[in-house]
Amino acid sequence: MPLEDHVQLVSVDDHLIERPNVWRDRLPQKLRDRGPRIVEATGEETDQYGFGQKVTKGNQVWMLEDKVYAQLGLNAVAGKPREEIGTDPVRFDEMIPGCYDPKARVQDMDLDGVQAAALFPSFPRFAGTLFGTLEDRELALLCTQAWNDYVLDEWCAPYPDRFIPMIILPHWDIEQSIAELKRVEDRDIRAVSFPENPAKLGHPSFHSAHWDPLFAELAEREIVTCLHFGTSGQVTLTADDAPMAVMTTLMGTNSMAAMADLLFSPVFHKHPNLKVSLSEGGVGWIPWLLERADATWERHRFYQNVHQTVRPSELFHSNIWGCFIVDEYGVDNRNAIGVDRLTWECDYPHSDSYWPNSRKVVTEMMREVPNDEVEKIVETNARELFRFPRVK
Repeated sequence: MPLEDHVQLVSVDDHLIERPNVWRDRLPQKLRDRGPRIVEATGEETDQYGFGQKVTKGNQVWMLEDKVYAQLGLNAVAGKPREEIGTDPVRFDEMIPGCYDPKARVQDMDLDGVQAAALFPSFPRFAGTLFGTLEDRELALLCTQAWNDYVLDEWCAPYPDRFIPMIILPHWDIEQSIAELKRVEDRDIRAVSFPENPAKLGHPSFHSAHWDPLFAELAEREIVTCLHFGTSGQVTLTADDAPMAVMTTLMGTNSMAAMADLLFSPVFHKHPNLKVSLSEGGVGWIPWLLERADATWERHRFYQNVHQTVRPSELFHSNIWGCFIVDEYGVDNRNAIGVDRLTWECDYPHSDSYWPNSRKVVTEMMREVPNDEVEKIVETNARELFRFPRVK
């Protein structure tokens, strides 16, 4: 049956491409020539964001301090034919304006039938982890704050019913992270983008007590912790000569690992009100992982020093939400997951997105699902999770 007209699609995972002058407009004068800025490539530069390739002359690239980052619009391929979506844009005029302009984005959302979206960064990586690599910690903090002010001022404020306020944190410093939450506390933040596995970035893991002060703040303020695929800086690579299709197929294993970490960590025992959204990981694998985690908890916890007193599946149903673009297996097994644990994502402007046909694709995927459950999955679960009700 068709998606009912009154149901509004709410995407818990979209992306924006930062306009060229975000940081030049917002950093102190003394840092503007070292902060992120767009330059015309001469062909002599080496890309620091990929694998050290030479940059082609005529490209536009980001420069931060004295390093060049050539992924101008990471996977910003909305509007391209399927045969061309593997080619990332190298200039802003190769992207459709909705990638970087909020007014144009709203128009693209209207075309797609999407009412609201949460927006992840692009240039600083999905959780702002690029800034954590800078030796100049003052610059790193101010770049983080500038991104937050940019998305809150230029995207969320003019369109309060369209964009869910989400920020990044200077996660490399707990005190600065809490200070940043307090700095924007009057902006009604609903989510933070956080690394899915901080240990892979050289920080303490979820199994340590390191993150407790931050998680306590997030739980108290009912701010959702979004763990996006790839924010650990790691992907599943099976072999040096394996095609990229293998890594793309296995993207969900990042979210599986993050969920397993959390279920066997002290996090939810210490912070029972902390809410975690697993972004862009799919959901079809969840029933199997919960079954395996519970079996491990039952049979192996006594000799594996697992001290949790709550079954992993119970922690999942209290604290974790999954999301998907198209996942018919997950939809068919929604009751094994929990209908209230499922949310939908558009992933505009990335290659997995079905823009501008999201409502059509959702209708086809949910054709056997009762209307009340469809509404929960594509709208009301996200609205409740992110405290983002419809504007009357």
